[in-house]
Amino acid sequence: MKFKFLVSIFVLIVQTQFYGQKDLLVPIQANEYVLVYKPDGDYFFGPNTPNLKQGKWYDEWVPNDHTFVKADDGNWHIFGITHPIVKTKPLNKGIHEGEYASFHAVSSTTNFKGSIKEHHYNDLPKILTPKDRPGEIPQNHAPYIIRKDGLYQMVYGHSPIRLAVSSNLYDWETKGELFADPDGARDPNLLLYNGTYYLTYCSIKSVRMVTSKDLIHWSTPMTILKTNKFDPESPTLIFHNNTFYLFVCAWEDDWDGRDIQGAYTHKAYVYNSDDLTDFGTDNEKEITILNSHAPEIFQGEDGQWYISSAEWPKRGVSIDKLVWMKQQ
Repeated sequence: MKFKFLVSIFVLIVQTQFYGQKDLLVPIQANEYVLVYKPDGDYFFGPNTPNLKQGKWYDEWVPNDHTFVKADDGNWHIFGITHPIVKTKPLNKGIHEGEYASFHAVSSTTNFKGSIKEHHYNDLPKILTPKDRPGEIPQNHAPYIIRKDGLYQMVYGHSPIRLAVSSNLYDWETKGELFADPDGARDPNLLLYNGTYYLTYCSIKSVRMVTSKDLIHWSTPMTILKTNKFDPESPTLIFHNNTFYLFVCAWEDDWDGRDIQGAYTHKAYVYNSDDLTDFGTDNEKEITILNSHAPEIFQGEDGQWYISSAEWPKRGVSIDKLVWMKQQ
Protein backbone atom coordinates (compact mmCIF):
# COMPACT_ATOMS: atom_id res chain seq x y z
CA MET A 1 0.00 0.00 0.00
CA LYS A 2 2.85 2.38 0.93
CA PHE A 3 4.59 1.59 -2.37
CA LYS A 4 1.44 2.35 -4.39
CA PHE A 5 1.00 5.61 -2.48
CA LEU A 6 4.56 6.70 -3.30
CA VAL A 7 4.09 5.77 -6.97
CA SER A 8 0.89 7.83 -7.09
CA ILE A 9 2.66 10.84 -5.58
CA PHE A 10 5.51 10.47 -8.11
CA VAL A 11 3.05 10.31 -11.03
CA LEU A 12 1.22 13.36 -9.71
CA ILE A 13 4.46 15.36 -9.46
CA VAL A 14 5.50 14.39 -13.00
CA GLN A 15 2.07 15.30 -14.37
CA THR A 16 2.09 18.62 -12.55
CA GLN A 17 5.52 19.46 -13.93
CA PHE A 18 4.51 18.39 -17.43
CA TYR A 19 1.24 20.29 -17.57
CA GLY A 20 2.75 23.27 -15.78
CA GLN A 21 5.39 23.71 -18.43
CA LYS A 22 4.83 26.61 -20.79
CA ASP A 23 5.77 26.78 -24.42
CA LEU A 24 8.64 29.21 -24.87
CA LEU A 25 7.65 31.88 -27.35
CA VAL A 26 10.30 33.45 -29.57
CA PRO A 27 9.83 36.88 -31.19
CA ILE A 28 9.90 36.82 -34.99
CA GLN A 29 9.99 40.06 -36.97
CA ALA A 30 8.44 40.69 -40.36
CA ASN A 31 11.54 42.55 -41.66
CA GLU A 32 9.22 45.06 -43.34
CA TYR A 33 10.32 48.25 -41.63
CA VAL A 34 8.36 51.47 -42.19
CA LEU A 35 10.21 54.77 -41.65
CA VAL A 36 7.72 56.64 -39.45
CA TYR A 37 9.98 59.52 -38.38
CA LYS A 38 12.77 61.41 -40.08
CA PRO A 39 14.17 64.50 -38.31
CA ASP A 40 13.67 67.96 -39.79
CA GLY A 41 16.49 70.45 -40.00
CA ASP A 42 16.97 72.69 -36.96
CA TYR A 43 19.22 75.17 -35.21
CA PHE A 44 21.75 73.61 -32.86
CA PHE A 45 20.77 74.35 -29.26
CA GLY A 46 24.36 74.44 -27.94
CA PRO A 47 26.65 74.75 -26.21
CA ASN A 48 29.36 74.81 -28.89
CA THR A 49 31.33 71.65 -29.55
CA PRO A 50 34.52 71.30 -31.61
CA ASN A 51 32.43 70.90 -34.79
CA LEU A 52 28.97 72.29 -33.94
CA LYS A 53 28.05 75.91 -33.31
CA GLN A 54 25.19 77.11 -31.15
CA GLY A 55 22.50 78.87 -33.17
CA LYS A 56 23.69 77.45 -36.51
CA TRP A 57 21.21 75.68 -38.81
CA TYR A 58 21.91 72.04 -39.65
CA ASP A 59 19.88 70.27 -42.30
CA GLU A 60 20.50 66.69 -41.24
CA TRP A 61 20.04 65.26 -37.74
CA VAL A 62 20.62 61.77 -36.39
CA PRO A 63 18.26 60.08 -33.90
CA ASN A 64 19.36 57.22 -31.70
CA ASP A 65 18.03 55.54 -28.51
CA HIS A 66 14.37 56.45 -28.17
CA THR A 67 11.09 55.64 -26.48
CA PHE A 68 7.41 55.60 -27.45
CA VAL A 69 4.66 56.80 -25.09
CA LYS A 70 0.91 57.23 -25.49
CA ALA A 71 -0.48 60.53 -24.19
CA ASP A 72 -3.76 61.14 -22.36
CA ASP A 73 -5.33 62.40 -25.58
CA GLY A 74 -4.45 59.10 -27.28
CA ASN A 75 -1.68 60.42 -29.51
CA TRP A 76 1.64 58.60 -29.60
CA HIS A 77 4.90 60.47 -28.97
CA ILE A 78 8.54 59.56 -29.62
CA PHE A 79 11.47 60.95 -27.63
CA GLY A 80 15.12 60.15 -28.19
CA ILE A 81 18.76 61.11 -28.57
CA THR A 82 19.49 63.53 -31.37
CA HIS A 83 22.26 65.68 -32.78
CA PRO A 84 23.30 67.14 -36.14
CA ILE A 85 25.43 64.95 -38.38
CA VAL A 86 29.12 65.63 -37.83
CA LYS A 87 31.28 64.52 -40.75
CA THR A 88 34.72 64.56 -39.20
CA LYS A 89 37.85 62.84 -40.41
CA PRO A 90 37.99 60.17 -39.11
CA LEU A 91 34.22 59.79 -38.82
CA ASN A 92 34.31 58.20 -35.37
CA LYS A 93 35.75 61.41 -33.89
CA GLY A 94 32.37 63.17 -33.98
CA ILE A 95 29.94 60.29 -34.19
CA HIS A 96 28.12 61.25 -30.96
CA GLU A 97 29.03 64.92 -30.77
CA GLY A 98 26.34 67.27 -29.51
CA GLU A 99 23.95 64.66 -28.06
CA TYR A 100 22.69 67.19 -25.56
CA ALA A 101 18.88 67.10 -25.96
CA SER A 102 16.00 64.83 -26.89
CA PHE A 103 14.02 65.03 -30.09
CA HIS A 104 10.24 65.03 -29.68
CA ALA A 105 7.83 63.89 -32.39
CA VAL A 106 4.09 63.27 -32.28
CA SER A 107 1.55 61.24 -34.24
CA SER A 108 -1.68 62.74 -35.56
CA THR A 109 -3.71 59.59 -34.89
CA THR A 110 -4.81 57.94 -31.67
CA ASN A 111 -4.31 54.45 -33.05
CA PHE A 112 -0.74 53.19 -33.25
CA LYS A 113 -1.50 50.98 -36.22
CA GLY A 114 -2.65 54.06 -38.10
CA SER A 115 0.65 55.83 -37.37
CA ILE A 116 2.75 53.29 -39.24
CA LYS A 117 3.13 55.37 -42.36
CA GLU A 118 6.15 56.91 -44.03
CA HIS A 119 7.23 60.12 -42.27
CA HIS A 120 4.03 60.16 -40.19
CA TYR A 121 5.45 61.61 -36.95
CA ASN A 122 5.86 65.39 -36.88
CA ASP A 123 8.93 67.02 -35.36
CA LEU A 124 8.40 69.26 -32.34
CA PRO A 125 10.89 71.49 -30.47
CA LYS A 126 13.75 69.65 -28.77
CA ILE A 127 13.39 69.12 -25.02
CA LEU A 128 15.73 69.21 -22.04
CA THR A 129 18.60 71.02 -23.68
CA PRO A 130 21.53 71.94 -21.39
CA LYS A 131 20.05 75.38 -20.65
CA ASP A 132 16.91 73.58 -19.41
CA ARG A 133 19.01 71.45 -17.07
CA PRO A 134 21.35 73.80 -15.18
CA GLY A 135 23.92 72.03 -13.05
CA GLU A 136 23.79 68.80 -15.06
CA ILE A 137 26.31 67.35 -17.45
CA PRO A 138 25.41 68.43 -21.01
CA GLN A 139 24.73 64.90 -22.30
CA ASN A 140 21.09 63.82 -22.51
CA HIS A 141 20.91 60.21 -23.65
CA ALA A 142 18.37 57.43 -24.12
CA PRO A 143 15.18 58.69 -22.44
CA TYR A 144 12.60 56.18 -21.21
CA ILE A 145 9.17 57.27 -19.99
CA ILE A 146 6.55 55.68 -17.76
CA ARG A 147 3.46 57.02 -15.99
CA LYS A 148 3.38 57.35 -12.18
CA ASP A 149 1.37 59.50 -9.77
CA GLY A 150 -0.36 61.32 -12.62
CA LEU A 151 2.94 62.39 -14.17
CA TYR A 152 5.13 61.19 -17.00
CA GLN A 153 8.44 60.15 -15.47
CA MET A 154 11.50 60.22 -17.73
CA VAL A 155 14.77 58.54 -16.81
CA TYR A 156 17.78 59.43 -18.93
CA GLY A 157 21.55 59.16 -18.94
CA HIS A 158 24.30 58.66 -19.35
CA SER A 159 25.62 58.23 -15.81
CA PRO A 160 24.50 59.70 -13.55
CA ILE A 161 21.02 58.47 -14.42
CA ARG A 162 18.63 61.38 -13.95
CA LEU A 163 14.88 62.04 -13.71
CA ALA A 164 12.54 64.60 -15.25
CA VAL A 165 8.74 64.80 -14.93
CA SER A 166 5.92 66.25 -17.01
CA SER A 167 2.15 66.49 -16.83
CA ASN A 168 1.69 66.84 -20.59
CA LEU A 169 4.83 65.52 -22.38
CA TYR A 170 5.65 69.03 -23.59
CA ASP A 171 6.88 70.82 -20.47
CA TRP A 172 9.51 69.06 -18.37
CA GLU A 173 10.93 69.67 -14.92
CA THR A 174 14.23 68.08 -13.90
CA LYS A 175 14.37 66.28 -10.55
CA GLY A 176 18.08 65.56 -10.29
CA GLU A 177 20.21 62.45 -10.08
CA LEU A 178 18.85 59.00 -9.26
CA PHE A 179 22.07 56.97 -9.10
CA ALA A 180 25.47 56.51 -10.68
CA ASP A 181 27.62 53.48 -11.40
CA PRO A 182 31.40 53.75 -11.02
CA ASP A 183 31.75 51.69 -14.23
CA GLY A 184 29.27 53.91 -16.07
CA ALA A 185 25.54 53.59 -16.74
CA ARG A 186 24.02 54.00 -20.21
CA ASP A 187 20.67 53.55 -21.91
CA PRO A 188 18.22 53.15 -18.99
CA ASN A 189 15.03 51.12 -19.41
CA LEU A 190 12.22 50.57 -16.89
CA LEU A 191 9.91 47.65 -16.16
CA LEU A 192 7.24 47.81 -13.45
CA TYR A 193 6.60 44.29 -12.20
CA ASN A 194 4.67 43.30 -9.06
CA GLY A 195 4.98 46.77 -7.57
CA THR A 196 8.74 47.12 -8.11
CA TYR A 197 10.53 49.21 -10.72
CA TYR A 198 13.38 47.36 -12.43
CA LEU A 199 15.79 49.73 -14.18
CA THR A 200 18.20 48.04 -16.56
CA TYR A 201 21.18 49.77 -18.13
CA CYS A 202 24.45 49.00 -19.88
CA SER A 203 27.90 49.13 -18.32
CA ILE A 204 31.27 47.53 -19.06
CA LYS A 205 30.58 44.27 -20.96
CA SER A 206 27.38 43.86 -18.99
CA VAL A 207 23.73 44.74 -18.52
CA ARG A 208 23.03 45.75 -14.95
CA MET A 209 19.94 46.42 -12.85
CA VAL A 210 18.81 48.49 -9.91
CA THR A 211 15.37 48.29 -8.26
CA SER A 212 13.08 50.76 -6.54
CA LYS A 213 9.59 51.00 -5.08
CA ASP A 214 9.28 54.76 -5.61
CA LEU A 215 11.69 55.77 -8.43
CA ILE A 216 13.65 57.72 -5.82
CA HIS A 217 15.54 55.21 -3.67
CA TRP A 218 17.51 52.60 -5.58
CA SER A 219 19.18 49.32 -4.71
CA THR A 220 22.81 48.42 -5.21
CA PRO A 221 23.53 47.56 -8.87
CA MET A 222 23.58 43.89 -9.87
CA THR A 223 24.77 42.33 -13.13
CA ILE A 224 22.03 40.45 -14.99
CA LEU A 225 23.89 39.71 -18.25
CA LYS A 226 27.61 39.39 -19.01
CA THR A 227 28.67 40.01 -22.61
CA ASN A 228 32.29 39.07 -23.15
CA LYS A 229 31.96 39.05 -26.94
CA PHE A 230 30.40 42.49 -27.49
CA ASP A 231 29.59 45.82 -25.84
CA PRO A 232 25.88 45.96 -24.98
CA GLU A 233 23.62 48.87 -25.87
CA SER A 234 19.97 49.83 -25.47
CA PRO A 235 18.52 47.06 -23.25
CA THR A 236 14.77 46.47 -23.16
CA LEU A 237 13.28 44.17 -20.51
CA ILE A 238 9.70 42.89 -20.86
CA PHE A 239 7.47 40.33 -19.15
CA HIS A 240 5.48 38.19 -21.59
CA ASN A 241 3.93 34.72 -21.49
CA ASN A 242 4.86 34.39 -17.79
CA THR A 243 8.57 34.82 -18.45
CA PHE A 244 11.10 37.59 -19.05
CA TYR A 245 12.79 38.70 -22.26
CA LEU A 246 15.83 40.93 -22.52
CA PHE A 247 16.58 42.61 -25.85
CA VAL A 248 20.12 44.00 -26.19
CA CYS A 249 21.73 45.74 -29.14
CA ALA A 250 25.32 44.70 -29.80
CA TRP A 251 28.31 46.87 -30.63
CA GLU A 252 30.88 44.41 -31.92
CA ASP A 253 33.35 46.99 -33.24
CA ASP A 254 32.80 45.95 -36.84
CA TRP A 255 32.25 49.44 -38.30
CA ASP A 256 34.40 50.12 -41.33
CA GLY A 257 34.26 53.87 -40.68
CA ARG A 258 33.23 54.73 -44.22
CA ASP A 259 29.74 56.06 -43.51
CA ILE A 260 28.05 57.37 -40.37
CA GLN A 261 25.06 55.06 -40.58
CA GLY A 262 27.36 52.06 -40.40
CA ALA A 263 28.25 52.98 -36.84
CA TYR A 264 24.70 52.16 -35.76
CA THR A 265 24.89 48.38 -35.71
CA HIS A 266 21.61 46.53 -36.07
CA LYS A 267 22.17 43.19 -34.38
CA ALA A 268 19.79 42.80 -31.43
CA TYR A 269 20.21 39.73 -29.23
CA VAL A 270 17.20 38.34 -27.39
CA TYR A 271 17.55 36.42 -24.12
CA ASN A 272 14.97 34.54 -22.06
CA SER A 273 14.88 33.82 -18.35
CA ASP A 274 12.28 33.06 -15.68
CA ASP A 275 14.53 35.04 -13.32
CA LEU A 276 14.72 38.68 -14.35
CA THR A 277 17.99 39.08 -12.43
CA ASP A 278 19.83 36.36 -14.36
CA PHE A 279 20.19 36.24 -18.15
CA GLY A 280 23.45 34.35 -18.02
CA THR A 281 26.73 34.94 -19.82
CA ASP A 282 27.12 35.49 -23.56
CA ASN A 283 24.77 33.16 -25.48
CA GLU A 284 23.86 30.96 -22.49
CA LYS A 285 20.22 32.14 -22.56
CA GLU A 286 20.09 33.59 -26.06
CA ILE A 287 17.03 32.54 -28.08
CA THR A 288 17.25 34.60 -31.27
CA ILE A 289 18.82 37.61 -33.00
CA LEU A 290 16.73 40.41 -34.55
CA ASN A 291 17.54 43.24 -36.94
CA SER A 292 17.30 46.52 -35.06
CA HIS A 293 19.40 49.32 -33.65
CA ALA A 294 18.37 50.57 -30.18
CA PRO A 295 15.21 48.42 -30.19
CA GLU A 296 12.07 49.28 -28.27
CA ILE A 297 9.49 46.50 -27.86
CA PHE A 298 5.85 47.43 -27.26
CA GLN A 299 2.22 46.77 -28.17
CA GLY A 300 -0.40 48.79 -30.00
CA GLU A 301 -3.99 49.18 -28.84
CA ASP A 302 -5.03 46.02 -30.70
CA GLY A 303 -2.40 43.89 -28.96
CA GLN A 304 -0.08 43.75 -31.98
CA TRP A 305 3.60 43.70 -30.97
CA TYR A 306 6.18 45.98 -32.60
CA ILE A 307 9.92 46.53 -32.65
CA SER A 308 11.45 49.91 -33.46
CA SER A 309 14.87 50.74 -34.84
CA ALA A 310 16.93 53.95 -35.08
CA GLU A 311 19.20 54.67 -38.05
CA TRP A 312 18.51 51.28 -39.59
CA PRO A 313 17.48 50.49 -42.25
CA LYS A 314 17.15 54.25 -42.92
CA ARG A 315 17.96 57.51 -41.14
CA GLY A 316 15.25 58.13 -38.57
CA VAL A 317 13.03 55.79 -36.57
CA SER A 318 11.40 52.79 -38.23
CA ILE A 319 8.79 50.28 -37.08
CA ASP A 320 8.48 46.57 -37.79
CA LYS A 321 5.91 44.02 -36.63
CA LEU A 322 6.71 41.21 -34.20
CA VAL A 323 4.89 37.93 -33.71
CA TRP A 324 5.56 35.36 -31.00
CA MET A 325 6.05 31.77 -32.16
CA LYS A 326 6.64 28.58 -30.23
CA GLN A 327 10.28 27.64 -30.06
CA GLN A 328 11.05 24.80 -32.46
